[in-house]
Parts: sequence; structure tokens; C-alpha cells
Amino acid sequence: MRFSSRTVGLAAAVVTVLIWTAFIVIARASAQHTLSPFDIAFLRIVGAAVVLMPWALWRARQARAEGRFAGSLGGLSPLSLGQTALLGVFGGLAYAVLAYGGFFFAPAAHGSVLMPGSLPLWAALLSVVLLGERFAGARLLGLGLIVLGDLMVGGASLWAALSGQGGGEVWKGDLLFMAASSCWATYSVLVRREGVDAVRATMAITAFALLTYVPVYAVLASLARIPSHLLQAPLGELVFQFMFQGWGSVVISGITFTRMIQHFGPVRSTMITALVPGLSALGAVALLGEPLLWNLMAGLSLVTLGIACGVRARPQPLAPTSPLTVK
Repeated sequence: MRFSSRTVGLAAAVVTVLIWTAFIVIARASAQHTLSPFDIAFLRIVGAAVVLMPWALWRARQARAEGRFAGSLGGLSPLSLGQTALLGVFGGLAYAVLAYGGFFFAPAAHGSVLMPGSLPLWAALLSVVLLGERFAGARLLGLGLIVLGDLMVGGASLWAALSGQGGGEVWKGDLLFMAASSCWATYSVLVRREGVDAVRATMAITAFALLTYVPVYAVLASLARIPSHLLQAPLGELVFQFMFQGWGSVVISGITFTRMIQHFGPVRSTMITALVPGLSALGAVALLGEPLLWNLMAGLSLVTLGIACGVRARPQPLAPTSPLTVK
């Protein structure tokens, strides 16, 4: 059975939003457990690699047998070395390090607002610069509503942190979350411009992170230069984070997010993911017993309205752009 591009795009959007929402709720719950953010990043990358790297090597072997380009990094990445590094730095290495590092300084509630909530703004700016897009009034209105909604959800806690009322080092985590968001937005725009399909892009960023982050993590953890509790954590916690962070957050949502970009484009895709702050807050109410506040409902309503405005409007290209290919 073949589905239309719109059906596949919508299904990919639903799966992506659900997994990203679960990621934030689980991050809030995991803050009280054993593993450090750097341990979780390690399990995320290795968990994804266990699934994707054998698949990538099999594809590379098939390509060599047929006389086609077999990729780079010994077949671990199906893309050229330049493309692998370009996408891998932003979507594989920097995003994971910055995002999980942010949770070390700031509460997960800040990450739920700043990472998915600021994605539309970063993506819009980068799409103008790299893709030559311009936006109509409906798109700009949608972006404004999303920003206002995100501020309704997390503005009070962020202001308390930045004004010195919520902890001395919270601002460091907030900056890391914003940097992580900008890296993921850069990855999403580059994927669209490079014209890379979802599976190959996810394989490439996983291969790059595996060969860069994992060795550095192993050395720094063994020298006690970064906090690591991998050997002290219960087996159940290790298995859960390995499966959810690696298989769910990288393999499944990595592929569905990239597929969503191919259908909706980077700006509309990131506007859809702006649902995550409100939904994750609602999930925390239902699953973690957090209070249901009026600003949560108001913020979620504004974000939903902003997404409706932005997704319906189509970007208008300023001029045709040629693919950016780095060999």
C-alpha cells in the first residue's frame, strides 16, 4: 500500500512530536536518577549506532558490489566525508553535547521551552540566509504567536533564573539549550538544502557522533574530568535510556523529523515541533504530578494557533538556489 506524500509527512510529524514530548518528560523524571547528562548522551549515540551502523555497512557493501558510491568513514556513513562532517557537527555531535549539557545546569522545564520553542525562529532566519525564502504575513504572525505561547509556558521560570532568583548557574544551561536549538535548526535547513533522504542523514550524523563523542567521553570519564555514573547506575535505567534515547530519539524520530522536513520544509516543520513545550508540560501534569496552571493552557493555545497560521502559509523563494555539496 502506497501513501501520499502528505499522509507520510503528517504521520512523521505526529511521531516526531510524540517522541520529543516524551523526551522532555523523561528528562524531567531522569533528573532524580543516577546517570549524568553525559552518560545519557553516550547511551543515546551507542544505542542508535547498534541499530544504524550494521545497516549502513550492509548498504555500503551492496553499493560496492554494484559499483556505486559506498560512502565514507569505512562505510559507516552513506554520505561523502564533507557532508557527513557538515551534518554530523550540527545534528549529531553539537546538538547532543549542548542539549544534555544544558540539563546539567538548568531544569528540564527550561529545555522544554528553549529547545523546541526557539526552533522556528532559528529555522526561519537560516532559511532566509541559506535557502533564499521569504515569508508572508501569516507565517510571521504564526512565528509571533509561537514565541508568545512559549513565553507563557516558561517565561516566568526563565525570568526568575536570569534575574538571580532561581539558582546561580541556571543561565549557563539556558544558553546551552539555545545553542542546541540553533544547531538542530541548522541541521534541518542543511538537510533540506543538501537533498539528503531521512535514513542516510540519520546514519551519517550517528556515525560522526560515534567516532567523535564516544572516544572523548571515554577518556574524560576515565580521568574523572566529567561526571559519569555509568558503572553505578541500575541495569534497568541503562537499558531504558539505551533503548529510548538511542532507538526512539535518534533512529525513529531522527528519520521521521527528516522526512517531515522533506514534506513541510524546515520552517513549517520546526513550527509543528513548537507544540512540544506545552504538550510536555501537560505530560508532566499527568505523569509527574506537576500543577496545571493557567499559563500552560494559554501558552499551548497560542502555540497551536501559531502553528495553524504558519503551516498553512507557504514560503516564497527569493531566487533558485543550488544545492550545497561538500565533498
